[in-house]
Amino acid sequence: MNKLIHWFRFASPQAFYPLAGRLVPLFWLLALLFGAAGLWVSFFVAPTDAQQGEGYRIIFVHVPASWMSMIIYLAMAFWAGLGLALNTRLSSMMAQALAPTGALMAALSLVTGSLWGKPMWGTWWIWDARLTSELILFFLYVGFIALQAAIDDPRRADKAGAILALVGVVNVPIIYFSVQWWNTLHQGASVSITRSPSMAQTMLWGMLLMALAFWMYSIAVALMRLRAIILERERHSGWVNDALE
Repeated sequence: MNKLIHWFRFASPQAFYPLAGRLVPLFWLLALLFGAAGLWVSFFVAPTDAQQGEGYRIIFVHVPASWMSMIIYLAMAFWAGLGLALNTRLSSMMAQALAPTGALMAALSLVTGSLWGKPMWGTWWIWDARLTSELILFFLYVGFIALQAAIDDPRRADKAGAILALVGVVNVPIIYFSVQWWNTLHQGASVSITRSPSMAQTMLWGMLLMALAFWMYSIAVALMRLRAIILERERHSGWVNDALE
């Protein structure tokens, strides 16, 4: 019980700020290590695809970015909902810190998907169920960011953003299951928890290493942004001046 109470103290922005500062270098280091290993395996070890040739290697960026765009949205909605339900300041700050990185991942997924789709489908864009739902996810991120920026009162902005984030959660399973629910040009999942992967082992390792690199990068950037948000919102608190000295 005492250990649980000890961890709860990090729900305070004042307590979490120095912890985040200590964690940022660790996650940057992990991102660099996983990224270097992932790039090596993906572009120098993984074999050439029999049908798509060398062009398929864009999946080592496209797939991890797509995964992270959904994972980050769920995390953002979780923290926003927690802040709405329990009125915890740090939770809402965490949601705000995650949104730009999630938008970046969604944009990267769309751009790399278009680059991959051009030689495969003969066009940069089609109103495919998977592509359209991913585009909606990007707009949800942008809407969340814009809505919070448009409201001067941070507490009101947090509540409005939380409602939007929670409503948008329904889009995540639509993205994931779209290739099963509708007739779509987008290929099915190459990696699944219910069956063996439909790719070479080295391809799988390359994708997983890149996914870990994207994950570590997202955490590092979110923690850096969270520290900046804490300083901005808590600027009138005495501890902020002490922390900056």
